[in-house]
Amino acid sequence: MAETPNNDPAWERKAIEKLALESLAEQKRRRRWGIFFKLLGFVYLTFIILALGDWGDATEKLGDGRKHTALIQLNGVIKPTGEASAEKVNAALQAAFKDRGTQGVILRINSPGGSPVQSGIINDEIRRLRTKHPDIPLYAVVEDVCASGGYYVAAAADRIYVDKASIVGSIGVLMDGFGFTGTMDKLGVERRLLTAGENKGFLDPFSPQDVQHKQHAQLLLDDIHRQFIEVVRKGRGKRLKDSPELFSGLMWSGAKSVELGLADGLGSIESVARNVIKAEDIRDYTLRASLGERFARQFGADMAEGIMNTLGRIGLR
Repeated sequence: MAETPNNDPAWERKAIEKLALESLAEQKRRRRWGIFFKLLGFVYLTFIILALGDWGDATEKLGDGRKHTALIQLNGVIKPTGEASAEKVNAALQAAFKDRGTQGVILRINSPGGSPVQSGIINDEIRRLRTKHPDIPLYAVVEDVCASGGYYVAAAADRIYVDKASIVGSIGVLMDGFGFTGTMDKLGVERRLLTAGENKGFLDPFSPQDVQHKQHAQLLLDDIHRQFIEVVRKGRGKRLKDSPELFSGLMWSGAKSVELGLADGLGSIESVARNVIKAEDIRDYTLRASLGERFARQFGADMAEGIMNTLGRIGLR
């Protein structure tokens, strides 16, 4: 016959002990889960700090002295912010040329162009490093596109290799923007612009286009275009064919660019490393943007760039 509280004089004590033990067990479980989530939070926080921080240049670990081909990638629009900035590309170039195991450098280009200033800074640095390290050649290898500012950079290379279907050229300069005066008239919006300096409202998109401003802008574009042409002629020399359309802003296929002297031949990263540099071991020196930089660029620089695109800007694109 089962015991009941009526025939077990200690049932109250046993019930209290059972409840106390269960309470202690629950507290232990909560403590264990608390420790687990604290550790998980610590690991997550550590990961974020490492991602956001700048913990040194990873390229320093590449200098083991073994013979190799140094690879630097130039991807996307060339601009002060991002992975295709002169600061990041030049830092990678300097690390590659400094490594005693580097037999040659490949600059892999996939760029539609961008800032003429940033492109010029990279071009100048390539020339400086080639003069300082005459035994280390630098070759540009074009994949999908090497246009405008991208070609401005490539022109400094010892040779330019392309795929037969690559897009190459666009040696020109543009300034783009919008005019909203007609839309404002239809909406009944009045533009009120106050300036100190008669030309401070230069190319204001909300004011009628000024003939003198337009002429001055054209002079500015022509000046930068001449600089671009001089850089290409200096880099390519007698390899350029005499064609009236060469500096017109047109683009050509990789195969046609070889015929025009804009490129030297067909080739890929692997074939140039293997057959030209004679060092099949390829090591990437490209500097990557940290998570913090990408976050800031997403919510800060991109917004500013959108405003600049609306108002118009100068670019090798």
